[in-house]
Amino acid sequence: MAVTPVEVLRTLKNGEYAPVYFLQGAEPFFIDEISDYIEENGIEESQKSFNLMVLYGKEVDMSQVLLNARRFPMMSDRQVVIVKEAQVLESFKNETGRKLLEDYIQNPQPSTILVFCHKHKKIDGRSSLAKSLKKHTVFVESEQLKENNLPVWIENFALSIDLVMAPDATQLLADHIGTNLERITNELKKIRNNLGEDNKVSAAVIHKFVGINKDYNVFELNKALQYKDITKVNKIVNYFDKHSKTQSVIPIIALIHSMFAKLLKLHFTKERSDQALAKAAGVSPYFVKEYIIGMNNYKAGKVLTNLGFIMDADLQIKGVDRPGISDGQVLRDLVYKLMH
Repeated sequence: MAVTPVEVLRTLKNGEYAPVYFLQGAEPFFIDEISDYIEENGIEESQKSFNLMVLYGKEVDMSQVLLNARRFPMMSDRQVVIVKEAQVLESFKNETGRKLLEDYIQNPQPSTILVFCHKHKKIDGRSSLAKSLKKHTVFVESEQLKENNLPVWIENFALSIDLVMAPDATQLLADHIGTNLERITNELKKIRNNLGEDNKVSAAVIHKFVGINKDYNVFELNKALQYKDITKVNKIVNYFDKHSKTQSVIPIIALIHSMFAKLLKLHFTKERSDQALAKAAGVSPYFVKEYIIGMNNYKAGKVLTNLGFIMDADLQIKGVDRPGISDGQVLRDLVYKLMH
């Protein structure tokens, strides 16, 4: 039975360890979070030189992995064996390797914690091995975080390191970085180290420590588009064009698309309370006013048309049907079409 990364970390922090963990999926952050915790806390520091083994899928086969898993710990109650990059382990591609693992997990060495980090790929769910893994191991499906859930995730992670996020700071970080959880956590840890005793994170703190220009960023661009503030939109686009070496247009267009996709959801949301609209858009109620203004400025039909313009611009940036113009001009043409 698959369990969530949060559930696994909760049991680990309670000191409860299982003989085998199989961590797979598209989001590497949660896989690393679990395997790193086991590596750091599964055995005492003084015992790691003899009882911690980190293997790599491209360097070993299944028989070597299981040989290490079956050995007894030295002067310790248990040992930890972690297989990183397990997705490239050749043994998963042949019946012999799969059978070896299937036999082991049905009768694992109780003094070993065996962890497979199978990133970006999944074992064929129809296979006998997959069914055995789900039945006999702690089986984790590490799914990519949905954009709508990102602000809440940021706030919860921040709280875990004693930071309290202001709504605009959370949204700014989410819009600027997207769902790159490793980078988000690194930025928040950096902020934690720099704030000292203070634990309040405002948009100004994000601007300062994450290096986001407070006036010229995608967060402000989307806000200006919602308000149809043509002057401000053009200023921001011109700034992006001048700093094109450090400001890629691809994520900018992706975030503009995300904003208009949210507006489309709101147009078809029956309940019009702030809470309902915030939930539908996946944003803090703090920003609902901006989205209501956006809904008023862009009727449903116009939003659909704009989504088409955005897709065309994305294709141009990626080299499809591009009429020999710069990235900055593609963005400039796009925002003009969006607002007219």
